[in-house]
Amino acid sequence: MDFTLSARETHFRDRVRGFIDQHIRPRTHEYHAQIASGDRWQPVAVIEEAKAEAKRQGLWNFFMPPHSGQTHVDDSFVFEGEQLTNLEYALCAEEMGRVHWASECFNCSAPDTGNMEVFHRYGTLEQKERWLRPLMQGEIRSAFLMTEPAVASSDATNIQTSMVRDGDDYVINGRKWWSSGTGDPRCKIAIVMGKTSPDASRHAQQSMILVPLDAPGVKIERMLSVYGYDHAPHGHGEVSLTNVRVPAENLLLGEGRGFEIAQGRLGPGRIHHCMRTIGVAEEAIAAMARRLQSRVAFGKRIADFSVWEERVARARIDIEMTRLLCLKAADMMDRAGNKSAHLEISMIKVQAPTMALKILDDAIQAHGGGGVSDDFELASAWAGMRTLRFADGPDEVHNRTIARAEFGKHA
Repeated sequence: MDFTLSARETHFRDRVRGFIDQHIRPRTHEYHAQIASGDRWQPVAVIEEAKAEAKRQGLWNFFMPPHSGQTHVDDSFVFEGEQLTNLEYALCAEEMGRVHWASECFNCSAPDTGNMEVFHRYGTLEQKERWLRPLMQGEIRSAFLMTEPAVASSDATNIQTSMVRDGDDYVINGRKWWSSGTGDPRCKIAIVMGKTSPDASRHAQQSMILVPLDAPGVKIERMLSVYGYDHAPHGHGEVSLTNVRVPAENLLLGEGRGFEIAQGRLGPGRIHHCMRTIGVAEEAIAAMARRLQSRVAFGKRIADFSVWEERVARARIDIEMTRLLCLKAADMMDRAGNKSAHLEISMIKVQAPTMALKILDDAIQAHGGGGVSDDFELASAWAGMRTLRFADGPDEVHNRTIARAEFGKHA
């Protein structure tokens, strides 16, 4: 087993790392100043400037793996980007995770990455030209409307949003929430999951359809906060859909194929989050180590107390183990496909946020009162990481998958 990175893996990782160190990290203060001034729900100038430079340097659209197994193949449309493998992208995404706004600068932020994969794999040529191309070029943004406030959406068969065929249209009624990206004025299109065939078998009732955000009947009721953070200008909206009428050709693949699309979308999306999470943990352990060596209590550096030596050592061990599991999952996805790697994807999806949250919590403790403020960005990072224990399936669902596979070995 060779753990040496290839020349291509090293090349892209180092280019992304260098770009972040040169064009993103030094402008963090500008980013916060721009967010704090004027209309917070408008695009941030410093991100737009970094995006232009990243695009100019060819550091753009890394995430789409080559030969991605499109279900709705259309060879006349070419995805514009570097088309890294999952393993190659994992190394780049870890670097992006070190600065929370970095991924957008490379056009590699959620939910656009997953939505672009959906368009690429399942969309018609017309849908790709209308929505995928401007998404690839960073001209618009998108949303994914799946979770609902009235049901336990961890079981997606509970979803109640109705999609009723009426002539050449579908009429949609329902309410969604945690619709990430809907606060951005550039968000133009949503992929909506709802029920088209209530009498069909349990996993054939749901479908996915494309809904323009400016369609009559679409209303953003409110923007939700995460532990007090509203994540402007991106945000997470609660969206009502009242007699929203869209053309039947907006349906993806066909009626009853929503779960098929969801599985194709969520596998890569889950691991993308985990890749960035490792970068968050690396930033946290670095901040913790610096703080512990710079402060004195009871006559000696805080770093010299054995309890902190144990915590820092545990943090380093956990990061290294988690990275290896993430890279293993990415490599399996590349070699054998997403289905073959489903257990590894579930394992890393549980492990990565849990690992990062523990390290962030220790880093906050090391910073004392400053740790819970916004001065060090640890508190906001913790809030963001905590949401990942829900996003793309809660821990309990993934643990159930892992446990059932284990039981199956020993039945």
